[in-house]
Amino acid sequence: MQDALVERLSAPVPRYTSYPTAPHFDESVGPDVYAGWLAALGSANRLSLYAHIPYCDRLCWFCACHTKHTLRYEPVEAYLKGLHAEIASVGARVSRAAPVTALHFGGGSPTMLRPDDLVALKDCLAHHFAFSPEAEISVEMDPNDLDDARHDALAAIGMTRVSLGIQDFDPKVQKAINRIQSFEQTRGVVEAARARGVRSVNCDVLYGLPYQTLETMTETVRAVISLAPDRIALFGYAHVPWMKKHQTMIDEAALPGIVARFEQMSMAAEMLVSVGYEAIGIDHFALPADRLAVAAREGTLRRNFQGYTDDRADALIGLGASSIGQLPQGYIQNMPATGEYLRRVEEGGLAVVRGYILTEEDRARAWVIERVMCDFGFSLADLAKRHPAFSAVIRGEAGRFVATDRDGLARLEGERFTLTPAGRPFARTVAATFDAHLASGRGRHSIAV
Repeated sequence: MQDALVERLSAPVPRYTSYPTAPHFDESVGPDVYAGWLAALGSANRLSLYAHIPYCDRLCWFCACHTKHTLRYEPVEAYLKGLHAEIASVGARVSRAAPVTALHFGGGSPTMLRPDDLVALKDCLAHHFAFSPEAEISVEMDPNDLDDARHDALAAIGMTRVSLGIQDFDPKVQKAINRIQSFEQTRGVVEAARARGVRSVNCDVLYGLPYQTLETMTETVRAVISLAPDRIALFGYAHVPWMKKHQTMIDEAALPGIVARFEQMSMAAEMLVSVGYEAIGIDHFALPADRLAVAAREGTLRRNFQGYTDDRADALIGLGASSIGQLPQGYIQNMPATGEYLRRVEEGGLAVVRGYILTEEDRARAWVIERVMCDFGFSLADLAKRHPAFSAVIRGEAGRFVATDRDGLARLEGERFTLTPAGRPFARTVAATFDAHLASGRGRHSIAV
């Protein structure tokens, strides 16, 4: 019965790191619109910055990020010159009365940057934006890039949190995804970061990879637990070879089936909870004192393009090729092609090529979907206060879902729509109930479990 349920509810749906999702962006939002949005930011706004480094010195075949492989540093140097230019262009349009409360370096592999380039990039950001003294600075790390000089540079830029990709420690799985990384190497990176004062360590683990089994997952999760990370992200591998051609290097016959994926996820989650981690949303776990766990308990957990976060900034400014930003008025995305991105920013302009202007209905549905993904439910009374014009419509959709729900995924109790324990693993599927754009058929998505 459980297997049939998993099979039936695993149809592809968005991950809902935004609403509407990126396939619905269009060219109606360009540089002029974005410039107006930036100029409107002021003292009432807190900013979160994301800087994208779209290069890796090895290409992991499982990766769905916007990145490219290079063994030469010259393309990286040229890109950094353009990134500095964009930072200056965007920063000139934003009031220094708007404080930066978070900065995230992502990729690609930000840690492949040379130490002096890491420091220069942070200095450029600090010159053009007003950083809060308490700003969180997080960096995605590839252990294969790191040495003492880079660790020292990361400490020099004030890094407070590391996000460390692990995926799986089994050698056969690592070979199948082109991600060779030993436990000893990973432990050394964690120890080096903590020795330099990093307050929070996040580890990413994947399930659903080729040749993964319950046994290999058990050993990987045990090893990760021994590192005592503050947070653990347990992601399902998204096999999207139509979007990422390098994923064709993965043998599809070696991928676990949907039921096996669900079993891997469930077992790993049980192991983490059993040793004291708190489950956060659909795929995160955190120690009770971690800010993400605190946000989940207090009902202030949020979800954006970086996944689950305790970041309370109301504007996320994306910098770099392909970066996505989220501002009060809507979403923007930069030119993904690196060469064209560089041409645009080096001419003194903005690199935005598409976006989306939010309607009031979008805002109502975005709030509902975010609460389903973060809190596994929402208050109909709160919805009515926040978005009265669309409260009745969404209330009706919630009622119809519960009335036709033969699987016991959700219930309506008074003024609250709540996912049941059985429904929580399928939060993406339930959230799709409130997605008015999904039926348009734009975009292909990964499976829901």
